[in-house]
Amino acid sequence: MLKAKKAKESLVVMSELVLPNDTNMLHNLMGGRLLHWMDIAAGISAQRHCNNIAVTASVDNVSFRNPVKLGDVITIQAKVTRSFNTSMEVRITVYAENIPSGSKVKSNEAFYTFVALNENGVKTEVPELIPETAEEIALFNTAMQRRELRLVLAGKLKPSEASSIKSIFN
Repeated sequence: MLKAKKAKESLVVMSELVLPNDTNMLHNLMGGRLLHWMDIAAGISAQRHCNNIAVTASVDNVSFRNPVKLGDVITIQAKVTRSFNTSMEVRITVYAENIPSGSKVKSNEAFYTFVALNENGVKTEVPELIPETAEEIALFNTAMQRRELRLVLAGKLKPSEASSIKSIFN
C-alpha cells in the first residue's frame, strides 16, 4: 500500500513572462501557449504526487476570462485535488500580472486529469490524497462529480451508472 500524501506536497507555482513570440496579432497571449504551460505545471504536480511518470488523460473546459497581454507575467498554480486508483485530478489557476501597473487578475482555471505510469508505461496505483484546508476539502469532496461527468461525456460511463451526478440526467 502506498503512503498517502497531503495536497500541499503537489503544489507547483510557475511563472512566465509573456514575450512577443507568445502572442497573437492583438498582442494577447495565444491560448495554445497558455495551455502548454498549464499542462507542464499540472504534469509536474501530478508527478510530485505519484512519484511516477504522469500523462495527461483529459482537460476540462478552459475559459479565457481576461486577456493576457504582451509583457504580463503569468503565474500558474497547480495542485492535486483528488487521487483515484491510477489517476489524479489537478486544479490549475492562472493569474496575469502587469507589474508596472500593479494589477493582477485571475485569467484562467481548469481541471486536468493525469494517469500514472510505471517505467514500462503501464498504469500504476497512485497514493491517496489527504486534503487539509477548507478549500482542499471542498475540491476533494466535489472531485467525484467532476470525474463522473468527464467519464459520461467521454462515453466511458453510462449516465445511469454515474451515482454522484445521476440526478442531472433525469
